[in-house]
Amino acid sequence: MKKIIFVHLFNDRSGSPKVLSQVIKALTKRGCPAEILTSSKTGGFLTNSLCEIKTIFYKRTENKFVTLLYYLTTQFLLFLFCLRYWRHDVLFYVNTMMPFGAALAAKLTNKPVIYHIHETSIRPAGLKFFLRMMIRWTASKTIFVSNYLLQKEGLKSNSEYVVYNALDPIYSNIAIGKRSPPFTVLMICSLKKYKGIIEYFEIAGKCLTTDSIQFYLVLNAKQSEIDIFLKDIAVPSNVSVFPRQSDVSKFYAKAALVLNLSRPDEWIETFGLTIIEAMAYGLPVIVPPVGGPAEIETDGQEGYLIPCYETQKISRKIAFLANNPDAYRSLSFSAKSKSNNFNLYKFEEEIFKIVDI
Repeated sequence: MKKIIFVHLFNDRSGSPKVLSQVIKALTKRGCPAEILTSSKTGGFLTNSLCEIKTIFYKRTENKFVTLLYYLTTQFLLFLFCLRYWRHDVLFYVNTMMPFGAALAAKLTNKPVIYHIHETSIRPAGLKFFLRMMIRWTASKTIFVSNYLLQKEGLKSNSEYVVYNALDPIYSNIAIGKRSPPFTVLMICSLKKYKGIIEYFEIAGKCLTTDSIQFYLVLNAKQSEIDIFLKDIAVPSNVSVFPRQSDVSKFYAKAALVLNLSRPDEWIETFGLTIIEAMAYGLPVIVPPVGGPAEIETDGQEGYLIPCYETQKISRKIAFLANNPDAYRSLSFSAKSKSNNFNLYKFEEEIFKIVDI
């Protein structure tokens, strides 16, 4: 049995490392030997994986040119590190488009490479073009998280697969609870403007006249980073902002509605784990009408498909659901039912077939 070398650049609490942690757990449960190459041994979803973690250099800054320099340095060091496996019987499992250094080393040492692609919004365009060419040249198999992403980024090879992300087992037996006032709107996202944070505040501001509606914003960042980001931004009084959480279940339990406000002209969501997590709690969701979310949700059934820039329309939908319990319940039950499509057993079986252990 080949040893699998999993490669992921940034070990945080975002969607792509969470999905990779599920892959690792499934394969190690089958007895597959594995190692993880990632940026840190602590703080992220990969931290508690049941295999050895080897730390690689990776650093990001607010300066895009410095960040690009750090990124290229990381790829060079990663390339050199992965050459060490040339005498070993290994398979490289590269998570996201970004760690091309590992894939290049694997190709040059004649090792198979599986890419798990989560993203499409990569800038600059030249970098994305280069990464696609690297995938075309090095990948033995490629996994995409949605049909949208396959159509957008697929390289027309015979070894391309769509595997939808899955819910953790903790979401499988959640009963739909009775929603007590206030009507709480929740958004969980990275600390990036393209995630629609400014639009979220604008929507909340339009709901200030209604005391029964409140807003929670959970950001994947430290409090100090949030303070800097919000320094010159007016946060409406009905919004509570929270830093990175190790467990977001308490927020879903309190929420009545979840928003995803990614700006489609800057960042197209290719799936959206928070969408199906919300559905598992019976929470309707308002999401962009493009990308993976439009694959997951049907407009008017589990929530609504509305562009983030239509803040007035979104605020009206929030008010409508807050004041129409029958309409809310219909969306809630549909959302809960749809969440059952994303079970972990199906996800694991599809991964087993592709990795072929």
